[in-house]
Amino acid sequence: MTEKEPHFSPQESLKLIQSMIEKSKLAYADNSFYFLFWGWLVFSCCIAQFVLIQVQYTHHYYVWFLMIVGGIISGWYSSKQSKQIVTKTFVDVANQNLWMALVFAFMVLLVINVTAAKAWQNAFPYYILIYAIGTYVTGKLLQFKPLVYGGLINFVLAALCSKFTYEYQLLILAAALLCSYIIPGHLLKIQYKKQG
Repeated sequence: MTEKEPHFSPQESLKLIQSMIEKSKLAYADNSFYFLFWGWLVFSCCIAQFVLIQVQYTHHYYVWFLMIVGGIISGWYSSKQSKQIVTKTFVDVANQNLWMALVFAFMVLLVINVTAAKAWQNAFPYYILIYAIGTYVTGKLLQFKPLVYGGLINFVLAALCSKFTYEYQLLILAAALLCSYIIPGHLLKIQYKKQG
């Protein structure tokens, strides 16, 4: 004998969906770590590389080796966090899959940039575009407007970035991170503290 599935009215279904979104939003507010950690790390690398280019340091691109350290720290944090999560909503799973796909896109771009001659000269508009997609979709899923606006700003910055030289693309990338990761990340953290 099978159990009967619960029947919800349209209003009850909407309330359930809204509560799942709020639960995911709260979980992401708690996970503002990723936005803040990666936002500040990449932002700092952009500014550091720009300064090193200005002082004509030959190996200015060495700052990007910090991404390896960032990946290790992020992996450790994710592993620690996954042990604490009991249930995942659809929004949680959708966001997780979205960001995994974007990590793969970053890796593919890295391979292209390392193997193709002078590919780095035009790489940053594509990175900003990936940030735009990730933050816009996450913002829509969580119904969190600062992420949506950050994503929209990044779409514009990705288009503008291609008009500038490599060194100034670094500053545009830093601005993109400020709009899409750092400011929304701090706002998520503030929201979590208020609700906590």
